Amino acid sequence: MRVLLVEDDTALAEGIARALRAEHFAVDVARDGEDGGHLGSTESYDAIVLDLGLPRRDGLSVLTEWRREGRTAPVLILTARDAWSEKVQGFKAGADDYLTKPFRVEELVMRLRALVRRAAGHAASVIACGALAFDAQTGQFELDGLPLKLTAFEWRVLSALILRREVVVERLDLLERVYEGDADVDSNSLEVIIGRLRRKIGADRIETVRGRGYRLTAGSA
Repeated sequence: MRVLLVEDDTALAEGIARALRAEHFAVDVARDGEDGGHLGSTESYDAIVLDLGLPRRDGLSVLTEWRREGRTAPVLILTARDAWSEKVQGFKAGADDYLTKPFRVEELVMRLRALVRRAAGHAASVIACGALAFDAQTGQFELDGLPLKLTAFEWRVLSALILRREVVVERLDLLERVYEGDADVDSNSLEVIIGRLRRKIGADRIETVRGRGYRLTAGSA
């Protein structure tokens, strides 16, 4: 899962980014409305955390422009403004959730996971594909009822695949969700991650669709 964080408070942004990365999210950080608006318009994200009181350009106008452009990534507004009228403005502009400062980072993580799950079309928090199960609320994977130990990169790839189980996920789409914007990506890195996942969950559960990408299936009975 890849998240865009648009927040001008340096200490707060660093703390949120650190907490999200500890939960295996890939995080891109923008410190003002201009940069955040550009990233949200040109990159693919599973969710966006957007402050309203931003320098150079306010968050509400940024969100309005994203929705006008047809950008559908769920947006959680993060702000010190708690007036009901301002919340209404945010929702009317296209926000999906609202969290008022101060807040607990654990709550932010849970809300983001729920937004990503619902955006992928899953009502229940536990998503199963054969013997493989993913609790989207806790971020835990299980195979045959036993917890899976995954690296951050493996978790990002497998979560992207199980959220779209039985559907081909394009190679570029996976790469965008594994690496942060400034990462130096090796051309074979995704294949390496897929290979490690196959050893952990079974080679027949991840199909290669030549020229396109990969598909997570229930595997053989």
